[in-house]
Amino acid sequence: MGVQRAELPPDLDALAAQVKVRRQPVKGAQRELASLLFQPPAAAEGLIVYFPGGGFIADELEMCELFCRVLAARTRLAVLASSYTLATEQPFPAAAEDAHAVLSWAGRYCKRKGWTAARLIVAGLEAGGNLAAVSALMARDRGGPALAAQILMMPMLDPGLTTCSMRTVAARNGGVRAANACAASYRDYLPHAVDRVHPYASPLQSSRMKHLPPALILSADDDPLRDEAEHYGAKLIAAGVPTTVRRLAPIALDDPNARCSCARKESALHEVETFIAGLRPDPAS
Repeated sequence: MGVQRAELPPDLDALAAQVKVRRQPVKGAQRELASLLFQPPAAAEGLIVYFPGGGFIADELEMCELFCRVLAARTRLAVLASSYTLATEQPFPAAAEDAHAVLSWAGRYCKRKGWTAARLIVAGLEAGGNLAAVSALMARDRGGPALAAQILMMPMLDPGLTTCSMRTVAARNGGVRAANACAASYRDYLPHAVDRVHPYASPLQSSRMKHLPPALILSADDDPLRDEAEHYGAKLIAAGVPTTVRRLAPIALDDPNARCSCARKESALHEVETFIAGLRPDPAS
């Protein structure tokens, strides 16, 4: 189910209309994955790989179209939004392996485009934020591809559901319902208890945080995912990884599309655009 263009203010709607989009099949770990490739109006200077939300159990590729259109236009980077194997088809580590396979495809795409410097960024929302963080870990551990940055937007990082915000969420904005949805998602994605402490399932459990790409981490006040996002940011900072952590205004989590809508707001887009603009280019670029 797509998102209506009317949800964007007129200036962003006009910007989004300038972006060209095409379907781009990408080879995942086991099969071809549906993906969308967004090209900015001017010549692209790099690529953002974006994993949508959906709690590991819903395909929200079409729902992220507006965000990816505006992101491509505002950053002058191409955006590849990719699906991944859902937990209802196959649990962990299928989605994580897909995420790394997509990054590997993207690395080859960047080379074909002549972007020999680190021009590849990984990003994601909610469950997609988990996969963005995990694929950054996997790229480091498996020798590539090289990443310029990671952008984690209200990411799901703690299957143990142990943070203070997860346990004391505000009921007034749908937080309890959102917390219950997280628990249900993890039951499908991580049916085996032992997997819940694996760093490729729970990045917050990782004890090796060095040599990861610079990070932008966005949380939202009153979101049960808030503390795990901010705790992950603190761990990256402690490991010496250049990291920016921002807490956005509360969102109405009684709306199932709340986090996706939040990502399209000017405040979130501004944080992403500013972060990308501040990345130091490779001296060889």
